[in-house]
Amino acid sequence: MLTELVKRLFIVQNTHKSIVLRVLSLCLIGLLISGCEPNANKKTNVFKADPSLCNFQIGPCTKSVNDIDLALSISPWNTPSEKPLTLNLTSSTKLENVNVRIEGRDMFMGIIPVNLTEIGKNSYQAPLIYGSCSSGYMVWQAIVSFEVNGIEKFTIFEFLADSDS
Repeated sequence: MLTELVKRLFIVQNTHKSIVLRVLSLCLIGLLISGCEPNANKKTNVFKADPSLCNFQIGPCTKSVNDIDLALSISPWNTPSEKPLTLNLTSSTKLENVNVRIEGRDMFMGIIPVNLTEIGKNSYQAPLIYGSCSSGYMVWQAIVSFEVNGIEKFTIFEFLADSDS
């Protein structure tokens, strides 16, 4: 449709030999061409890295709960949204009734249960997948609950989805 409009403008310009039509057609063509260029001034949302979040590129994220050390890692380390991930959890002592669930920290994205499998002494693993967020900055919480000697305890690991660092 746009090409037809430009063709008609050229035909009218050549038929009438009008200076006004020539100037008008050049302005229109210039406007159309400049409108097709990418906007160099477009602002992108750049979020400052939160140092309190887990950085799986460096290594496992660690927490201590009443002298029990826990380490959580997710691979791949950049934790991409809508892709299969592997969650690993290790502890310094034997845990009972270990459960993990994933939730959004700042936005409700549902509650994602994680089905852990014990793969070694005090070591657990599970597949994981979660959705993406349109804001481009989604912090997830891995809420780990467990029992030691019949006493329930928990801790929270926070990490950024689609992390670049």
